[in-house]
Amino acid sequence: MDTTPPVFTLKRSSDTEILTTILNEASVNEFPFALWRLPNTTVKNLIISNQYQKLTEKPVIEELNTGFIFAPFDKKKEKIFLPADYFFRFENGQLKPPSTPLEISSNTWLENFKPAKDGINYKIASYNKQLSFQSVPLDYIELVRSGIAEIQNGSFEKVVPSRTKHVPLPDDFDIVKAFEKLCSAYPHALVSFVNIPSVGTWLGATPEVLVSVEDKTIFRTVALAGTQRYKEGMNLKSIAWTQKDIEEQALVELYIISCFKKIRLREYEEHGPKTSIAGNLIHLKSDFMVDMKATNFPQLGSIMLDLLHPTSAVCGMPLQPATDFIKQREGYDRSFYAGYLGPVNIDSNINIFVNLRCMQIFKTDAILYAGAGVTIDSIPELELEETEMKFNTLLNVVFQDAISSH
Repeated sequence: MDTTPPVFTLKRSSDTEILTTILNEASVNEFPFALWRLPNTTVKNLIISNQYQKLTEKPVIEELNTGFIFAPFDKKKEKIFLPADYFFRFENGQLKPPSTPLEISSNTWLENFKPAKDGINYKIASYNKQLSFQSVPLDYIELVRSGIAEIQNGSFEKVVPSRTKHVPLPDDFDIVKAFEKLCSAYPHALVSFVNIPSVGTWLGATPEVLVSVEDKTIFRTVALAGTQRYKEGMNLKSIAWTQKDIEEQALVELYIISCFKKIRLREYEEHGPKTSIAGNLIHLKSDFMVDMKATNFPQLGSIMLDLLHPTSAVCGMPLQPATDFIKQREGYDRSFYAGYLGPVNIDSNINIFVNLRCMQIFKTDAILYAGAGVTIDSIPELELEETEMKFNTLLNVVFQDAISSH
């Protein structure tokens, strides 16, 4: 009986087979990589780096090479940049024909490629789980109550405490299939899978744009806050929002406008707030747009990235006392949760998102992260329920088979 593995051929292989083969090889050789699909597109993108780079505190993103940025919640910590040594795009189940010199050289490498092993053998980036969990976190309802008490005392107007959930990975867990399920379930999110040796392995589907720059000309960001469960067929125009949700979203808008004021930028467009679907949830969303050429701000992306992160949507307002509360009370290091990630300088575009609805993957289990915006009108039990809804963004899709079999 012939046990020779099937020959890997580009022309006969689907995008799932090619992705599985390439990611397997990258993992075995400990090459960092990022796989993603932008909102409202069907194109999957893959960058592989020979080695990742560590960036300074304030990266000038407009001057970076083509690549993918991955930054932690704590802005004082190192940001990771994956330069595109290899770059592939996939659409309609196939590898797209190369259209740039980088893609041509990447495809040449792939055509001469002989897989070391057949089958799936991802090597999850080595990462010590204890680094993330330095102490036992407070009971979440108690944490929210203490946040409300600090608001009543005048310490801050809003804070966004978070919590984690540990889940075992199913024996047949397949990262490429999990990524593809998220792409199908959440067409309006950035779906991403990032694997960086000695840093970590993260999978997510985030709805929140932090900084986008189109053709080096148009800057965009969003204010996203307030959360309700989405049910199929809902009439978005008739959704009722509570005073708490409206005020929470207004604080995020004010935060963005205050960042514009710091750099004396007055010429911006604001649209919203309006109800927006994000997977299994709905939020209040306002869009901001700036013409960078008309306002003469060629590096507005970098300037606003530094000013906006971490946003009041993931931290609170005012920023410093809310950050201090989170660091002192949450009881764990957020790591890359509520940081930011996204492709940089691909087709003259930059698309950076807040790393929400995400999970960190280890060899046999995963850690999910979720937070809720707390204001003076918050009800602790409802904030706990909101974090569960956010966990379910990934749980109900990635672990769908495992959940339905129990």
